[in-house]
Amino acid sequence: MTTRRMILAGAAIAGLALATVAGAVPTGLTIGAPAPDFTATDANGKPVALKDLRGRTVVLEWTNDECPFVRKHYEGKNMQALQSKWTGRDVVWLSVISSPPGEQGYADGAKANRLTAERGAKPSAVLLDPAGDLGRLYKAQTTPHMYVIKADGTLAYRGGIDDRPSTKIADLTGAKNFVDAALTEIAEGKPVSVTTARPYGCSVKFES
Repeated sequence: MTTRRMILAGAAIAGLALATVAGAVPTGLTIGAPAPDFTATDANGKPVALKDLRGRTVVLEWTNDECPFVRKHYEGKNMQALQSKWTGRDVVWLSVISSPPGEQGYADGAKANRLTAERGAKPSAVLLDPAGDLGRLYKAQTTPHMYVIKADGTLAYRGGIDDRPSTKIADLTGAKNFVDAALTEIAEGKPVSVTTARPYGCSVKFES
């Protein structure tokens, strides 16, 4: 059985909708152009506006705690390590939950804060997007789906977190992490060498 068939079979068994690296890269978000502005409410009820973060690099991470692809990165401590590394270098890391009530991955503020504490996660804030407005604005397809916005407000990267579209923690070893690479190049004043990659994971559970 091919790797792709194994991924699809596993998703079917788990009852999950899946978008993998074979899916289309979203259009309408141009690398080098201003990232779409937004204001969203975080898990503590505070508004977070992208325009207020100008001058700092921003990461958007779409997440769903019930998705096995997300769990791979959290149970393997990969996502926490990235969050801790880059927030420690003044990057703003915003985790986004676009699942509505009754759908896989939904979280209110209390649950989002509990998950952050239990997993030892280190985002700057968790944004609650149950209506899916922010997810649709950014054409988020999967969890995880990653975006990097430079300090000047332009989009530098969008796509999958790495090049290993699986749920296996062992596959974190040796994977090329596109987000870490983009942030490193930005910090060093270099152009981002990989600006887009096909996202993989569970489909974002938008409100119907």
